[in-house]
Amino acid sequence: MKETEQTKAYYFFDEAGDTTILGRKGVNLVDSGLASKVFMVGYLETKEPQKLTKAITALHKEICEDDFYSGVPSMEKTRIAFHAAKDCAEIRDRVFHLLKTLDFTYYCIVLRKKEPFFRSRFDFKDTAIYKYAVEHLLENRLHLYSDIDCYFSSLGNVVRKDTMQSAIKSAIGRFKAKWNKENSSSIRIFIQQSKERPLLQASDYVLWTIQRAYEKGDFRYYNYLKDKINLVHDILDTRRHSSNYYTPKNPLDKKIDPV
Repeated sequence: MKETEQTKAYYFFDEAGDTTILGRKGVNLVDSGLASKVFMVGYLETKEPQKLTKAITALHKEICEDDFYSGVPSMEKTRIAFHAAKDCAEIRDRVFHLLKTLDFTYYCIVLRKKEPFFRSRFDFKDTAIYKYAVEHLLENRLHLYSDIDCYFSSLGNVVRKDTMQSAIKSAIGRFKAKWNKENSSSIRIFIQQSKERPLLQASDYVLWTIQRAYEKGDFRYYNYLKDKINLVHDILDTRRHSSNYYTPKNPLDKKIDPV
């Protein structure tokens, strides 16, 4: 167990995929290809948010002022904020090249959408699913710094300050039960729109690379940033047990059990 570093860190959270499994008349939408195969939550960690924000903001300004992109239909949304799934390929290329140069690390938890587990554990409730992901993602990550600011990308009634406080409280409780150690870190929670925080947009981009690997078997983008992705915890891949932790030294590849 690492000791607490007496410094401040910043965590920027986003989610990918959806929590839906069943449609009308109980049809499994995952099996039908009408819903995502996995739901995931990840966060970008940095000690220099101002420096990273300045770089992303500068790129966004440059792109928005470039006439080359003026006729691209998706620019209407890109002018508001970067979004990996909505930006055109040329813009996505520039964002990825910038992210490669920035100093951050990334952590992610993946939930395979298994109908029996989602029924018995969550009763298919979105908030319960999201809280579970955040709790297990942060279980061993909240004692590392004396001060932590957590920024969550807003998601309707699911991501609210009270629900995220509850998830963080549960994560601290799990840590104490495991290590018999109190958490003395000062933790603040902020719920914001992605357009308000460029680092939420950066978090979206990194998480999109992991989502592509799982949903489409496309590892190109993940491989480009894998040195920054410190952890992908495929928590419900019970077939691999202790091998379901992926790191830069044990990266995701096509050996992962298919979903």
